Amino acid sequence: MSDVRVIIQRDSEREERVVTTGTTAADLFDGDRSIVAARVAGQLKDLAYEVAEGDEVEPVEITSQDGLDILRHSTAHVMAQAVQELFPEAKLGIGPPIKDGFYYDFDVETPFHPDDLKRIEKKMQEIIKRGQKFSRRPVTDEAAREELAAEPYKLELIGLKGSAADAAEGASAEVGAGELTIYDNLDAKSGELCWRDLCRGPHLPTTRNIPAFKLMRSAAAYWRGSEKNPQLQRIYGTAWPTKDELKAYLDFLVEAEKRDHRKLGAELDLFSFPDELGSGLAVFHPKGGIIRREMEAYSRKRHEDADYEFVNTPHITKAKLFETSGHLPHYMEGMFPPMEFEGQDYYLKAMNCPMHNLIFKARGRSYRELPLRLFEFGTVYRYEKSGVVHGLTRARGFTQDDSHIYCTREQAPDELGSLLTFVLDLLRDYGLSDFYLELSTRDDSDKFIGSDEQWAEATEMLRQAAQKQGLELVLDPGGAAYYGPKISVQVKDAIGRTWQMSTIQVDFNQPARFELEYTAADGSRQQPIMIHRALFGSIERFFAVLLEHYAGAFPVWLAPVQAVGIPIGDSHVPYLEEFAAQAKAKGLRVEVDSSSDRMQKKIRNAQRAKTPFMIIAGDDDMAAGAVSFRYRDGSQKNGIPRDQAIAEIVDAVERRIQV
Repeated sequence: MSDVRVIIQRDSEREERVVTTGTTAADLFDGDRSIVAARVAGQLKDLAYEVAEGDEVEPVEITSQDGLDILRHSTAHVMAQAVQELFPEAKLGIGPPIKDGFYYDFDVETPFHPDDLKRIEKKMQEIIKRGQKFSRRPVTDEAAREELAAEPYKLELIGLKGSAADAAEGASAEVGAGELTIYDNLDAKSGELCWRDLCRGPHLPTTRNIPAFKLMRSAAAYWRGSEKNPQLQRIYGTAWPTKDELKAYLDFLVEAEKRDHRKLGAELDLFSFPDELGSGLAVFHPKGGIIRREMEAYSRKRHEDADYEFVNTPHITKAKLFETSGHLPHYMEGMFPPMEFEGQDYYLKAMNCPMHNLIFKARGRSYRELPLRLFEFGTVYRYEKSGVVHGLTRARGFTQDDSHIYCTREQAPDELGSLLTFVLDLLRDYGLSDFYLELSTRDDSDKFIGSDEQWAEATEMLRQAAQKQGLELVLDPGGAAYYGPKISVQVKDAIGRTWQMSTIQVDFNQPARFELEYTAADGSRQQPIMIHRALFGSIERFFAVLLEHYAGAFPVWLAPVQAVGIPIGDSHVPYLEEFAAQAKAKGLRVEVDSSSDRMQKKIRNAQRAKTPFMIIAGDDDMAAGAVSFRYRDGSQKNGIPRDQAIAEIVDAVERRIQV
């Protein structure tokens, strides 16, 4: 047998090794079970891959993101095999890995029941114990159609092939632009075929390499995400490298469920989604309205201090405006259908920027006015598909804290730097502090408009502004808006989840489309650079993030009720009402619970409402002109003079601290 020279790359170390022909990637790593695949020339390969002369081979560990995706995709195959063994009539859709797990879609006559998921889990355990081998097999289009003749959805993917990834979410796990491959699940002893699926891979060596998994739930899902297509049944699951990691994840989900903003919104009487309005359209109740007002008021003040000018624009416009901006040709699917009026099509506003351009264009502008910073709490409407609408975080009607800055080319770098600092400081004021930045750039897709030179210049401006913050910068190739690159601020909440918050985008294209100009110092007419910026993203979404971050226990300055007076007896109610009036005169939100409930129930009610301060008063307090504090954690401080008690609450509000 001839020799083959390969290079093994581990982090920064390179090892040259001479092996015999037929050596596999698995052989290179000597049975290390933490390694589940290999990367060769940038491409992921199964461990069964036979190395070739000159290959640079990098091990892929199960704990890496690629390793987790391979684990979860392999588990999705096991689940699909189990489903078809239990429900032979089930037709296969798509089964990709997703964040923290996987799913697989099935066409079945009857929706899955929770008891079905238990049966499927048990069957999966049996398959895993059998140690079936995942075996890759290239096939022609014709052979794949013949083998999968009973799988109509797979046949559709074969027909789409190279464009399947764009036509259906998750389809890139099944087919690409190159050759088709089928993965066979083979019996460990006899090598006989147990099951097969159209798939690009790679996969784990065997089903025994799946250490820990759990099926989570089932839900309806339209084939290829379109309501025009058949409705399938989707089963979600999760898989992890160890049982301890699986348990930690399930514990995390329990905590996340407690913090679900939809649940808390109902429990704390903050907002609701009336059926009469339609999906994705919220109404804020008085207490939610207070929180929202405080969020907006503080943001407004900070923007005024930073020389922003406030504007207002209508909720509806002629179609021509969105044709000029480029949104109709590039964003029509995300907009509500037009309304015909007086012979013209009108659209609900899906974004504020075109209208801000009209404000800039309303009169001549001089370089002396720049940078011009326009700001609006502008309500927009977007046609989100029913399957993705999710409370306040993915709504159909929401209010953006939208600003558009018009500046000269020379001003843009400094403006971006100060803007990013402003954004991060303001987010910190709301109690968020764990950030990283993501730079979204264009790729070769034809969805992007503008010249390569403009994109390169705008991208470099953003990169430099981001690097000055000293935060981690993650690249997101192809994730830019159609008109320009963007930086997004990614924030981790109290339980470690990442949320995309503020976005900053540099745009050369809309100023050109709207023919925006200013008079330069030399008298020439120049085109401004436009910077798009949404700090919260939307008021509703930011509200939801804060609600979940704080688990409903807002810091004092945001709490709808900052303190509640709890009398020990009915005779103490007038004293606490006097205290409440004194506190309200200082701008505090204080109520007195004068209900007929017993004192302990009043305390429990205040705890359930997550009120920051409970003000308790009895005979001794009245005699001393004092009150007692009971805090959220159950601790208590007695005999506080009234003025001092009010001063403590005022201090907590002014410093925006948590108590």
